[in-house]
Amino acid sequence: MKQSEKIYLVDDDPAVCNSLGLFLESAGYNVFQLNAASELLAAVDEQQRAVVILDHYLGDMSGIELQAELNDRGIACPVIFISGSGDIALSVQAMKAGALDFLEKPVRNEDLLASLETAFARMNDLSETNDLKEVAQERCSNLSEREREVMTYIVAGMHNAEVAEHLGLSVRTIEVHRSNINRKMGTSSLAELVHMADLCPDCKLKN
Repeated sequence: MKQSEKIYLVDDDPAVCNSLGLFLESAGYNVFQLNAASELLAAVDEQQRAVVILDHYLGDMSGIELQAELNDRGIACPVIFISGSGDIALSVQAMKAGALDFLEKPVRNEDLLASLETAFARMNDLSETNDLKEVAQERCSNLSEREREVMTYIVAGMHNAEVAEHLGLSVRTIEVHRSNINRKMGTSSLAELVHMADLCPDCKLKN
C-alpha cells in the first residue's frame, strides 16, 4: 500500500512544495512537506524508511550539503533531486554522492512517479538484503571455529583436496565439515554458500 510509503519533500518555495505535495498525496503517498534542510535533519534518523525529494537550492543549506550530512549520519534514505537548474556538473555531483535521480523543474509527473517507484523498490531490496544479512550472520555464529575456517577456504575457490592439504587434514574430514557447513548455513550449492558467506564479514578469507 502506497499510504505506508513515506516521502519527505524538501523545498524552500512553499508554493512548489504544496503543489508537489498535493500531487503525491493524490497518488497515494504519505507526504511530509518541509521548507528547510534543518527540518529534515530533525525529522529523520538512520532507522528511517522514506524517500527524500530534495530541492538543490535551500535557504539554510544546499541540497548537496544536505545530502552529504545525511550520508555522514548514516541515513540511507534514497534521494531524488529536483532543481530549476539543468547544471550537468551539479547533477553528476549529486549522483556520485548517491542520489537516485536528478530532475529538472518543472518536474514532469510521470518522471517523478517513475523515480519514486525505483526508489521504493531499491529500498525494499535493501531491507530484504539486511534481513538476509541477519540470517546469514546468525547461521555463521553456529559454525565451529574449524568449520568457519574450512568455509573461508571453500568460498575462496579451493577444492576439498586443497583445503585438506592446506589445513593438514584428510579429504574425508573436509567433506564432513563441508556437509555440516551447508546444513548449518542452509545452503545446498557452492554458489549459495558463497552468497551467504559474503554477507558475513567474519566468514571471508583474510588476505
